[in-house]
Amino acid sequence: MNNSLMSLYKKGNPESGASPRRDQSASDSPAPEAQSTPQNVGTKVSAGGWFIDKGRSMAHDRILIDLCEEEAASPAGNVCLTVSMLSFIEFLSCSLSLKEVCKLLIHMRHPEVYQQLGVVPPRGFLLHGPPGCGKTLLAQAVAGEMELPMLKVSAPELVSGVSGESEQKLRELFEQAVTSSPCILFIDEIDAITPKREVASKDMERRIVAQLLTCMDDLNSLAVTAQVMVIGATNRPDSLDPALRRAGRFDKEICLGIPDEAARLRILKTLCRKLKLREDFDYRQLARLTPGYVGADLMALCREAAMSAVNRVLLERQDKNQGLLCSLLSLLKSSESLSEEQLAGLCILMSDFQGSLASVQPSAKREGFATVPDVTWEDVGALHDIREELTMAILAPVRSPEQFKALGLSAPAGVLLAGPPGCGKTLLAKAVANESGLNFISVKGPELLNMYVGESERAVRQVFQRGRNSAPCVIFFDEIDALCPRRSGHESGASVRVVNQLLTEMDGLETRRQVFIMAATNRPDIIDPAVLRPGRLDKTLYVGLPPPSDRHAILLTITKGGSRPHLEQDVSLEEMAHDVRSDCFTGADLSALVREASVNALRAYLLTQPNPSYTGHSYSNGPVADIRVSKQNFEDAFKKVRPSVLKEMRVTNPCRQSNTCHLLSE
Repeated sequence: MNNSLMSLYKKGNPESGASPRRDQSASDSPAPEAQSTPQNVGTKVSAGGWFIDKGRSMAHDRILIDLCEEEAASPAGNVCLTVSMLSFIEFLSCSLSLKEVCKLLIHMRHPEVYQQLGVVPPRGFLLHGPPGCGKTLLAQAVAGEMELPMLKVSAPELVSGVSGESEQKLRELFEQAVTSSPCILFIDEIDAITPKREVASKDMERRIVAQLLTCMDDLNSLAVTAQVMVIGATNRPDSLDPALRRAGRFDKEICLGIPDEAARLRILKTLCRKLKLREDFDYRQLARLTPGYVGADLMALCREAAMSAVNRVLLERQDKNQGLLCSLLSLLKSSESLSEEQLAGLCILMSDFQGSLASVQPSAKREGFATVPDVTWEDVGALHDIREELTMAILAPVRSPEQFKALGLSAPAGVLLAGPPGCGKTLLAKAVANESGLNFISVKGPELLNMYVGESERAVRQVFQRGRNSAPCVIFFDEIDALCPRRSGHESGASVRVVNQLLTEMDGLETRRQVFIMAATNRPDIIDPAVLRPGRLDKTLYVGLPPPSDRHAILLTITKGGSRPHLEQDVSLEEMAHDVRSDCFTGADLSALVREASVNALRAYLLTQPNPSYTGHSYSNGPVADIRVSKQNFEDAFKKVRPSVLKEMRVTNPCRQSNTCHLLSE
């Protein structure tokens, strides 16, 4: 309605050079009210319908809007044809998606080829992916690149509370598309009107689905010259009715996944074309800092960075002794403009983008899609042998695919990390994903289990589908023993179905497309043997208790080389690593030891301050750098921290299998 009013305003505005459309009587003799004084402003009935008269204080203030004539010219339910000014240059996140789209659009320019071959051209395709990945942008770019009009409608707009009216709107929409052909018909959020009919709660929902299927089938029965391309968009493709996804309706499903670093680099350069940045601005560094960000997130990041730059420049002019809130309030009250010299040096810095990263959360993370973790090899102490094996299993196929192909090698299907709790299995998986630049999906085994029949299997399928959509990707199953226990005749049907579904997905019946599987468990003896065979989790790496040399490396990593927390001169991390009391400590136990020693140092420091208050807002205003952790603090911590690994797990190595790689001995 707003678009209609704006178009009417342009028609009726004398400055636009066009006169408002009215009936003959209204144009020959203007209504007397239109020549009245401004006090008589109001709505009056004319021969053509209702007019809104804003008086005649000046000639260009006279605006007449004939609503009834607009309704007569545009039948109820019709959608306005729009012309998109975008092109494929605006959509640079995924070249593979553009290739698929271009193949589907050939018949819009060359229908005679399909007519000569006697083949029915494709009538539509479905765009799916996380919110903000560019589904609507791609549909508009298709219309702009092809220079075709576009009928854009949001699916909820077609739903009506009157029985039969929703189906009528659908029929009129497709009739308008055929009349306006060649054109693009874009239905956004199509999952709102096409739920699975077997689970639909209302008859109206089933009728809408059936009507949409009929309308799309009718396009195939028309002549080949009726060139209408139907594009649907959704971020929940699994909720659509299966009949809609078959060939002849939505012939192709195009997934717009999470952009990788190269795609983010192109998106950032496109978004920042009109922004004033420094000449040496490092786009590549910003692309590395934004894993998991889609196009909408990057646009929000640019907006936040621009606001940060504005605040930075304006706050520099304020009194340094004022607080932040007082400075902001004074800015709101001040109306002084910046000089030309101050505006000339205004630009957005990399620090503005870095400061805005914390306020822009990737939407893909909220939707359950993958993101790249922020754990690096520097955060992992020791485990050098494990790193080498994981590098050859996952990093090498990603970095050197041509060499693998030349040797006829295929990447390992999956890697199982087994060992006691707290030895760094999850940390290793995150570091591998970060080092390779792969997206990362972390799944806790019990999270996929559901009490309702079929829901657990659906959750397993959804995890692998999200992995394929985010490829290249690492899917990490933590506590996988809860998800696929050993099958037997006494097991319930639910757990057996989950194991079977997991085996089916891991078998690679559907192309995995650079989807790597990693799993972690401290009970490999209860995992179903079929999961551990070659072709599934074919490499098992034992992450055991660290020896003294590894404990020393872990302590150096935890304390940042003794700088955080600050250590006294009498503290020797190497001596502590070789201490008998730390023989059975895991990486998590060593982290708890350092934390307990730091708490002891803080407690001792606070007791030395005058009038310590444990109930106030702060203990003291003393300098933080004065707090150092001494050897006595660690001695007191040893009395409280005990090894978390049971005695039976310290002695036995549960991974005694022929295909097991023992990398760390106890």
